[in-house]
Amino acid sequence: MHIHDLISDSASLANLCTRLAQADYVCVDTEFMRESTYYPELCLIQIADDKEAAAIDPMAPGIDLKPLLDLLTENEDVLKVVHAGGQDIEIIYNLTGKTPYPLFDTQVAAMALGQGEQIGYSNLVDSWLGIAVDKGARFTDWARRPLDERQIEYAIGDVTHLSRIFPKMLDRLRTTGRGAWLNQEMERLADPANYANDPDLAWKRVRISGRKPEVLGRLKALARWRELEAQGKDLPRGRIVKDETLGDMAGHPPKKQSDLARVRGLSASWAGNDIGARLIAALERAEPMGADELPARDDRKPGLGKEGSLVADLLKLLLKIRSRDIDVAAKLLARTEELEALAAGVRTGLPMLEGWRFDQFGRDALDLVEGRLAFAVIDGRLKMTRTEAVV
Repeated sequence: MHIHDLISDSASLANLCTRLAQADYVCVDTEFMRESTYYPELCLIQIADDKEAAAIDPMAPGIDLKPLLDLLTENEDVLKVVHAGGQDIEIIYNLTGKTPYPLFDTQVAAMALGQGEQIGYSNLVDSWLGIAVDKGARFTDWARRPLDERQIEYAIGDVTHLSRIFPKMLDRLRTTGRGAWLNQEMERLADPANYANDPDLAWKRVRISGRKPEVLGRLKALARWRELEAQGKDLPRGRIVKDETLGDMAGHPPKKQSDLARVRGLSASWAGNDIGARLIAALERAEPMGADELPARDDRKPGLGKEGSLVADLLKLLLKIRSRDIDVAAKLLARTEELEALAAGVRTGLPMLEGWRFDQFGRDALDLVEGRLAFAVIDGRLKMTRTEAVV
């Protein structure tokens, strides 16, 4: 594989993208800093196919990233391969309003191949290639210039290793017939809605007890205000106001701006400055949250009750057994909320009752709750046995 020198000019990048546009797949990774900003600061982009690899400096003066961004978001003939790529996808979405498509995440694929739910990159490389990844540059300051040779070598390794692993994973998925299992997960990862920071939905990130419409209405208004402040100042949300303080003000709202001096977690200066005025204005505009927007009750769930909770626990045990037997991550078969819904009597709209998930797990789960399946210990191993349905 040919490894290019660091690309820092538009012409070299355009030429690289012209060649990569003919590839079947490209592996993509990014290095970024986000400790002190709202938006992650893109510091380096690495890309490779099976023939060449390069690191691209997006901070180089005058460099035009459009050919690269078009390759990632507009060219649907080239598969984009990432590992645990949520943050990489978020960065591309922030730059373009689009996500890379079509997409293949090797961490998700590893779930279907029995390598756990969140295998790290270094463990993936070790298990597929027998190579120990040097983690020395992992926590480097990627925004500093110039980048040294060790940093660039470390960064490019992320995509050169991935370009060797991906074909091996693809062959294994074809051999096991599990490739189709991943389609839904990959589509979900590529959905732009997952990466849009809608200020009107920011309240959902803040944990708060209770479901009073007035309190949640104030929380929604405050979270929206904080999101807009953070975006406008390009600062992390917590640098504006921490979640705990936001929740406290939603439950016990200050009546006037001067009261902000007594709110724990706020600077006393907010009692008389512009940001404090905007906070109070947001509270004054708050309206009780409508019934259609209120979060679902945490029913462990009314509707489940004690017996339903026991059934849900049995379903979780069944999930462990089934995922062990077919060597696949349990999370790929079913989520906890699905098991609880099934235990509470829900029979429609559950992914585990559709398609391959139904064949591999959902049918057994349904049979268990309806009395056609039971647990048994056979030769010291916990297994499932068929039984007569209870009439």
